[in-house]
Amino acid sequence: MFCRAFRVRSNTAIKGSDRRKLRADVAAAFPNLSAEQLTEFIPNKEELNVVKIYTHKGEAVTVYTNSRNPILFEVEKALYPTVYALWVYPDLLPAFSTWPPVLQKLAGGADLMLPGVVVPPSGFPQVERGMLCAVTLLGNRAPVAVTVATMSTAEMLAAGMKGKGFAVLHTYMDHLWEYGDKSYPPTLAPLVTDPAEKESANGEEEMEEKEPVSSFPIEPLQHGGIGDLSLKEQDSCAILMGKEEHNENKAAETAEDDNTEVQQEAEDSRTPQEQMDALFSQCFFHALKCKVKKSDLPLLTSTFLRSHMFPCCPAGQQLDIKKSSYKKFSKFLQCMQHQKILQVKELSKGVESIVEVDWKHPDIKAFTVPEGFSSASAAQDCKSEDKEQVYHAPEIIPLYGVSTKMVPLFQESGHKKGSILSSSEVRNIIINYVKTNELVDEANKNFVKVNAILCDCLLDKSEQDEISNLKWDDLLSRCLERLQPLHQVTFFGQEPIVRKGRIEPIDITIAQRSSNKKVTIIKNLELYGLDPQSVANILQQKVQASATITPVPGTKDRVQVQIQGNQIHHLAKMLLEEYQLPRKYIQGLEKAPKLGRKK
Repeated sequence: MFCRAFRVRSNTAIKGSDRRKLRADVAAAFPNLSAEQLTEFIPNKEELNVVKIYTHKGEAVTVYTNSRNPILFEVEKALYPTVYALWVYPDLLPAFSTWPPVLQKLAGGADLMLPGVVVPPSGFPQVERGMLCAVTLLGNRAPVAVTVATMSTAEMLAAGMKGKGFAVLHTYMDHLWEYGDKSYPPTLAPLVTDPAEKESANGEEEMEEKEPVSSFPIEPLQHGGIGDLSLKEQDSCAILMGKEEHNENKAAETAEDDNTEVQQEAEDSRTPQEQMDALFSQCFFHALKCKVKKSDLPLLTSTFLRSHMFPCCPAGQQLDIKKSSYKKFSKFLQCMQHQKILQVKELSKGVESIVEVDWKHPDIKAFTVPEGFSSASAAQDCKSEDKEQVYHAPEIIPLYGVSTKMVPLFQESGHKKGSILSSSEVRNIIINYVKTNELVDEANKNFVKVNAILCDCLLDKSEQDEISNLKWDDLLSRCLERLQPLHQVTFFGQEPIVRKGRIEPIDITIAQRSSNKKVTIIKNLELYGLDPQSVANILQQKVQASATITPVPGTKDRVQVQIQGNQIHHLAKMLLEEYQLPRKYIQGLEKAPKLGRKK
């Protein structure tokens, strides 16, 4: 529900009478809370707010916050606790455990399948279909997801632990969690009541001591996510997930064999998705250890993927984020950020950059470049460093959001406020609306009769008494003008990104400096996946003039390229011919100096 960004509609404080009503609603929804816990949960004096939001699907959700941290959310008059609330009251809901790598999939919007649920020796808690449940990670009782059971406990066991077990509503690391203080889950030891479970836990500790990953620092699951596992631990969890016990024993036995054989068997036993996860991790650490320098920072995430990770991919293999469990490169980097390997920030609107890397991190230090990479691959890397990196122009698609005023026109087609549509979808919806309501003018089919809804949505007040018919083209253009402008950008090898407004063009201007010297200034390169520093270096070599990176006046984090002289001719050739960017996304090419005629 919150795997994508939501829009805040209102944020107001909760007063005394409303607090009492909310406390009564919480008591009814969660009867196992004591009176003291209820008072702590909904306090009398601390800051409590009610926030009205719309999810990316247009659903209206009410969120209750305590000191700015979401503690409850309400959908269709049903109350649900957030992970922040469950960290304080971990036993509020019946809990089911899963493996740490599964968390990334849940945060990305996936539901929890039964093969990913760990069966404890003491058995599952007894739940019924439609009952609210929490999901924890193995080894930590702090919940990381709020779900609804799609089967009863008896039905899960009868199905042989196959199929979808839980519909996920909210998780740690989703956008509702990001709305709070972004704190990590606490470390809560599992409640071990069964002696057999204690022996099993001890047995697992012994197995961990025998595992060949002992050279890596094994930290407790302080954050309860995949971010706290080292690279090899992640792979081990991925191999173990969904396997039977005899497979685990077999893996433990082969661990004493030659390292190469173990690696080969591990690769063979993993699913294609798990292998792609491991390949992304390998190329990530390879790029940080061998290619990225401190002077390269801040580094666009798209440049890091294209220019640093892709060249680290072994021959015969290809990085494809859609085939991994992350689905988006931003999710992969978020996972690495939770491990505190690097820090990613949005330096300009909708464009993320790597601003800091911890090269002393144990995982980077422990990483070794794969064998066979130092010969042919290294030579290939050297060549790629000497040449320009291949740039793929992003695919840019204009989109439209349904605004409040336009809802009556679009609600017949099942769309709500905030629904995102392409221009062709808008056109089809309008045509269907006109035909369904029989609004085509019988005398002249080029015109559409204006009914009450079209009048309110598309006509200005001064026009409402004068216009009774509209041409088809006029009808469609008026409709597009009154929808909220959006655009979708798809960079090579990455998931599409939807941003508000129309995309700003690359802005090229000529400025006058001291001694009547001219300089060319280029802005907004980052919006198109171009690294300003790389563009400055290439231009400097081509025109043999000084090029620098300077802050954009009036902004804190955005930068611009500044190069001596009027270099628009060279820029036009680079942007239009080499980078294949459409001319409509470049502003200022008309300011190029006029070339004199050759005699």
